[in-house]
Amino acid sequence: MTFDEHKLRELIVYLARKSEGDANFGTVKLNKLLFFADFSAYRRWGAAITGACYQKFDSGPAPREGAAIRIDLESDGSILEVERNYYGLRHRAIIARRDPNLEPFSGKEIALIDEIVERFRCSTAAEMVDRSHPFIGWAAARTNEDIPYETAYLNPEPPTRGDIERALQLRNNNWLDFETAK
Repeated sequence: MTFDEHKLRELIVYLARKSEGDANFGTVKLNKLLFFADFSAYRRWGAAITGACYQKFDSGPAPREGAAIRIDLESDGSILEVERNYYGLRHRAIIARRDPNLEPFSGKEIALIDEIVERFRCSTAAEMVDRSHPFIGWAAARTNEDIPYETAYLNPEPPTRGDIERALQLRNNNWLDFETAK
């Protein structure tokens, strides 16, 4: 997977712009939106939007490059991070100070991002954290360890009877003969 720093930068600005007026939008929610966008794209199309490496934190997945890129975006005036009191907790809100450049994104990528923003519009950061924790890739990783994109294909639900029957059928039909595949 190739990391596209420019797309991550513009996606951060886009999410900040799309989340204007969302009192819940801050660094934690941003990280979860980025994660859901990249991993949903990977699951649907076999390729992430930004290709960022996501690591496990107690608060859920976050792009390894995210903090440094947010600092750069703030330095160049693209975003502003402000600390706010949020129901007695410290909250780092992110405000877009310019429009994002959407040229690097395909129409289907923007549609997926918009779908995710709308799905989680009313969610708090804590709810976003709770939504990310059941993800197998996050659960299996150690703190600060990268979460493999391939884990997007794993289902936390136990296999159904139909799944087991299909697996047995494939095995019995020698669907993949490891001996001849050498």
